[in-house]
Amino acid sequence: MLIEQISDGMFEREEVVSVALLSALCGQNCFLFGPPGTAKSLISRRIANAFENPSYFEYLMNRFSTPEEVFGPVSIKALKQDQYLRKTEHYLPQSEFAFLDEIWKSSPAILNTLLTLMNERVFRNGETLEHAPLKALIAASNETPQPDQGLDALYDRFITRLLVQPILHNDNFDYLLNSAPPPEKVVLSDGLAVTSEEWSDWQGQIDQVRISSDCFTIIHLIRAQLEQQQDALEVYVSDRRWQRAARLMKASAFFHGRSQTHHSDALLLRHCLWTQESNRDAIGLIVLEAVQSVGFEAGMQLSTLDQAKDTLDREINDELFYSQDVYDTVREEDREFFRVDAQFEMVNYRDFKEVEIFIPVEKMRTQDVFSPLDDRGNEISEITAQFEGQGSCRLQYSDYTYRYSDLIFQPEVVFYRGDRKPDVNRRLVNSLAQSVRELKAELNQLVERANSKQDDYRSSLHSLFVPSELTEQTLVGVEQQMNSLRLRIRDCERLEALCR
Repeated sequence: MLIEQISDGMFEREEVVSVALLSALCGQNCFLFGPPGTAKSLISRRIANAFENPSYFEYLMNRFSTPEEVFGPVSIKALKQDQYLRKTEHYLPQSEFAFLDEIWKSSPAILNTLLTLMNERVFRNGETLEHAPLKALIAASNETPQPDQGLDALYDRFITRLLVQPILHNDNFDYLLNSAPPPEKVVLSDGLAVTSEEWSDWQGQIDQVRISSDCFTIIHLIRAQLEQQQDALEVYVSDRRWQRAARLMKASAFFHGRSQTHHSDALLLRHCLWTQESNRDAIGLIVLEAVQSVGFEAGMQLSTLDQAKDTLDREINDELFYSQDVYDTVREEDREFFRVDAQFEMVNYRDFKEVEIFIPVEKMRTQDVFSPLDDRGNEISEITAQFEGQGSCRLQYSDYTYRYSDLIFQPEVVFYRGDRKPDVNRRLVNSLAQSVRELKAELNQLVERANSKQDDYRSSLHSLFVPSELTEQTLVGVEQQMNSLRLRIRDCERLEALCR
């Protein structure tokens, strides 16, 4: 309701207004980036309008701006008493809300004082440190500060950085042309304006909101990507900025009535991490992909169940199926042999030489040249053998009298790899099947929990501060996690079928 009323007449500015308001509600400063004439100053006035009787200061900066114009004139009366004091009433040091347009064009004297005021909420007036009631400072510019200009520290204090573009859709543009200029202030419904007491109470309550484990995972993924793409993006995010950005997420959760953050809250990081217009879209994509990749209940111990399923899969397959081809062999003294009745045909004669030979099976995986054995285990030196690439063995017979053609021996496969074994340990297979059923039951319990979580997730998907088309994207990781659970259950059903 409040966002709708202060956004009235501001076409295509709803998200900017809502996030800027959220920043003010949790005491964060905001930077509006965009070309002239995009209602940046009006946005700031409307944000202040959301509060009850706000003290508001606004100034257009330029290179000739003086500290007196921002922080108040020097008191002549105090000077006569050898005191250097400013009359700060109605100026920035005594304002709850402030808007500084074209902030980067200001003088160093103003910016240095501004840094302390924004960071510590105090203003040094002569020898006195005065408390500054500043709730939020909104600054605007059509450019971001250039590197090596000494503005990094000040720029870092603006936790939310919002792009304010010209109106894109023709319908809204046409309506704008036919409308009167929107008022700087709107009349809010009774009791809707935020009081100072409410604002103060909310700060402590926002601190009590916890970052969820899923959001921690999202943040870690984003940090990893920023580090990986550091050279290309040239983005540095300070610890202070991460902490303040987390507070923005907590505030979003708080104003949705939640005690911990949600995936949709993490999407607000799109507005907190970019530094230049050139890296804004890339940062937004990194944040979105991180949110999409994380489902709910990131702490589910699926890895343990996966390990158990993989172990059962191996044991079942080892018991039921041949893991490699089984050949027709004979065993002699703990060694396996191919027994071959070899017939070597004489070259140029219609005759042959018949020899019973035994070829060691272990030679099959080598390309060694060797002599087979006779039935007594002695090498037959007249014959040489060598296995070739396709598993066949070339045999050559030679003597001093005749020449013989080479013989190709192809080992006979009795059972191929993957064939089901004819004799299995039925008792063992039944035990493995029971283990599969127990694993499947655990996965089904996870699915039930996940379905319940998914219902809760969808019910809290709506966000006041993130467009619906983006919050819908957060369901990608959830759907992927649900699908992965279903695939695991199907795999268990496959193992059950094997054991029957």
